[in-house]
Amino acid sequence: MEKKPNIVLMMVDDLGIGDIGCYGNDTIRTPNVDRLASEGVKLTQHIAAAPLCTPSRAAFMTGRYAVRSGLGSTGRVQVLLFLGGSGGLPPAETTFAKRLQQQGYTTGLVGKWHLGVNCEHRGDHCHHPNQHGFSYYYGLPFTLFNDCVPGEGSDVLADLQHTLQNLTMMLWAGLFTLVCVHVFGLFEMNLGLLVALFLLSVLATAVWYIPFKLLPTWNCILMRNQEVIEQPMTVETVPQRLLGEAQTFIKRNVNRPFLLFFSLAHTHVPLFKTPAFAGKSSHGRYGDNLEEMDWMIGEITETVDSLGLANNTLMYFTSDHGGHLEDSDSKVGQKGGWNSIYKGGKAMGGWEGGIRVPGIFRWPGRLPAGRVVDEPTSLMDLYPTLKYLAKDTEPDRQLDGHNLMPLLEGKVEQSKHEFMFHYCGIYLNAVRWHPPGSDSIFKVHFFTPNFSPSGAVGCYDTKVCLCHGEYVTHHNPPLLYDLFHDPSESRPLTPDTEPRYAEILKQTAKAVEKHKNTFPNKQTSDDTSEKSSTDAHSVQSQLTWEKILWRPWLQPCCGTFPFCGCKEGAENI
Repeated sequence: MEKKPNIVLMMVDDLGIGDIGCYGNDTIRTPNVDRLASEGVKLTQHIAAAPLCTPSRAAFMTGRYAVRSGLGSTGRVQVLLFLGGSGGLPPAETTFAKRLQQQGYTTGLVGKWHLGVNCEHRGDHCHHPNQHGFSYYYGLPFTLFNDCVPGEGSDVLADLQHTLQNLTMMLWAGLFTLVCVHVFGLFEMNLGLLVALFLLSVLATAVWYIPFKLLPTWNCILMRNQEVIEQPMTVETVPQRLLGEAQTFIKRNVNRPFLLFFSLAHTHVPLFKTPAFAGKSSHGRYGDNLEEMDWMIGEITETVDSLGLANNTLMYFTSDHGGHLEDSDSKVGQKGGWNSIYKGGKAMGGWEGGIRVPGIFRWPGRLPAGRVVDEPTSLMDLYPTLKYLAKDTEPDRQLDGHNLMPLLEGKVEQSKHEFMFHYCGIYLNAVRWHPPGSDSIFKVHFFTPNFSPSGAVGCYDTKVCLCHGEYVTHHNPPLLYDLFHDPSESRPLTPDTEPRYAEILKQTAKAVEKHKNTFPNKQTSDDTSEKSSTDAHSVQSQLTWEKILWRPWLQPCCGTFPFCGCKEGAENI
């Protein structure tokens, strides 16, 4: 019987497609990623299903657009913000890890999760990786973010924090004034009123201070399986620990088929300051982090090769979405990735820079070395591809990805993705059409985010672009581009410049309608962009304020809540 292949999936966080040498960067050293491409297959049009972490990773894990899992946003909150919230990847969803686990694979996730932990109480772990098919988990159940490092500022609802802080200070100032008036006999105050105001001020302080000022304790944690092993985590040593855990998992399972998802904390902010890489690149701290990431990829590759597993191991390298253009400061410089010639970046809807990511597969003896595939492919294709390799033929739900093996092996030249749909939250932002037999790849934008300030390519005033209301501009007729001739989406097509203009819009509208019919409930508006906010209403939204906000009874904790604190390898603090 043919032995099932091992699977090693490596995903970088917020990496721009232009950051990698084999994708055109000649100023940053990425020899190990470049080696994977030279020994395997490089995808040049590899597309994330969303331009932000949580929805992109949900789609990657399930092979389905995030709206099918309730992980498309309707407003400001576009990703999970607190580990103590109840939102996450629904327990009823199926991941590729769960399918491979059922086929006898030992499955492990090392690194970032960002798809929730608990539903109703601390310890139910309904969204946890262990409940979604991963036999072993070690890593960050949330994500790396600025609050984890003192002095780096705050990423979570900073304006709301500021407002709550100001209101709290006003309450205390008012209370102090009333007490002074009462003490000096200027005005007779009811003692009960003063006590009530004091209690109100204490409550207001708690509402602001506990969830937000203690964020490093609440969100910056490490878990091994369902146990919190470090809270808050020591950020400086996270890269080495993640790498060590990933290597150990491979070595531990050398004699049986395994799936390892190595989900790196790089290159999300705050950027690491590892001494061995600090100041070594020509692109500041971000470049240093890129080169450290590349070294880690090389270490994983060397582990696979040194154990004699290369010829029976599919290795895959990608990013969850494009680089964050708006993240920079005068001290560090640019903190986000470079998205090459492509317009936009992280959180910018369907603009290419936020969704076109590296995609590299290596499998010596099975995949042709040096092959380049220019056809549209998706991160969602991993799910059906891994099912195929695991010989999983059981029925499944509605999938949006396709098995990539025929394309990777060169048995076919045309992608099965004639149409691809690009979401911004629950709203269908754009549609890509690759007509059979044509080089052209048309993209139709129903709406686009409003960049700020005027003339910028990015939402620098809000730090991330939003998908709703006054933050977007709807286009009627839609904006139309040919990515083959205009990959930077700088020259919209018109009926005068594109003879097929009407036909493209007609075929796209038909595809949208067919896509909408795959959802249980459909909206019936006549406007295409509004109709296409086809959100799977039968699936409960996981990104509502009710599910996002922090609740003490859901907070993962080592020790006795609220006195959470421990260090890996030591007793609870």
